[in-house]
Amino acid sequence: MNTSDQIFHRKTYAEQMAQQLLQPSPLHMNVRSGVFLSGIRRVGKTTFLRRDLVPALEALGALVIYVDLWADRSKSPAALVLEAVRNTLLQLQTPGSGLLQRFKGLNLGAAGFSFGFQLDSLGTTSGTTLAQAFAELVAKAQVNVVLIVDEVQQALGSEDGNSLLHALKAARDAVNSQPGTPGHFLFLGTGSHKSLITDMATRRAQPFTGALTTAYQVLEQDFVQWQLDAIATTPGVVLPSVAVAWAGFQLMGHRPEELLKALVQLQTGSASSSTPADQAFPIICATLASVAADVELRAIEEFGELGQAIFARIAEGSESGVSGLFGEEALAAYAERTGSQVLPPQVQNLADRMISANLIARPGHGVYTVADPFVRKVWLDRHKLLKL
Repeated sequence: MNTSDQIFHRKTYAEQMAQQLLQPSPLHMNVRSGVFLSGIRRVGKTTFLRRDLVPALEALGALVIYVDLWADRSKSPAALVLEAVRNTLLQLQTPGSGLLQRFKGLNLGAAGFSFGFQLDSLGTTSGTTLAQAFAELVAKAQVNVVLIVDEVQQALGSEDGNSLLHALKAARDAVNSQPGTPGHFLFLGTGSHKSLITDMATRRAQPFTGALTTAYQVLEQDFVQWQLDAIATTPGVVLPSVAVAWAGFQLMGHRPEELLKALVQLQTGSASSSTPADQAFPIICATLASVAADVELRAIEEFGELGQAIFARIAEGSESGVSGLFGEEALAAYAERTGSQVLPPQVQNLADRMISANLIARPGHGVYTVADPFVRKVWLDRHKLLKL
């Protein structure tokens, strides 16, 4: 690990994953069908992908394209992926580009090369498909190509997103089924909703059915030690023991930002209190965990009584999703809670708004689920306490 850039690098984890993706053993060839990595929000997935996994893949000679479907919510998943692919291909065509320089000594020359299609036509109705583009890329560059799509579950529930997933599956098949292919197309989808991510690899209706699913390894005690060491040189700093800090980190859901916030609050409180750090820190962590829960719940409350009733129906249902939000039974339950008649257009309007706010997701036609499992757990825990 390296502390020089204030990033906790997970080199071993990244190298192991890169090795499994690019040089799988005979028992792990299913990675070429696709890999889906799940882990809740704010536990360091994106940092790991961009700062550790991408460099590890590149060190093994792969050409990596990274796309975050939450980077610009105004754009569709397909638009974001196509934009990233076009940008990569453009760099490969541009003499002296940084991407070409990185492949110096392999099969990509500094002068770049041309494709048998126009980049502007990629993904258009009558233009070049992603399958054709990736097949030509692998054939000419003779390298493994890895496409990483962060928050891939955002592609579910819309015609545009489903078409994208089918196009990527077609690209996988076009490249990997080619006899003697000089490289492979590896697809890695990551997301914060475990149930939806699992469904993408296991449901027969999904294009990537049969792909490998795995859980993101959350940060462990060595990260806590690194964080304590990083701030220990600050004059007058007050620190808890590693064991106490580790327990607090776990309580806050293995979230790096929350750990640092708790350590900052410890400094503020220690200036006016004689309470030992190991006694004060667990209280700070418990408070921050509760505050984080309150923030999430307030976002739901902003949608009013009807919005809360709709959210409750979704949260209390199956983790993989519920249907019937507009049925007679559901409308009657909403009316009972709100004290007034509720019509389907009202429910649809609020459901669409909550999707835009990333509170709920629509993984399939008429099916809704809570977007973040952490929020669902917080909501269920609070309501369980209220019923006691």
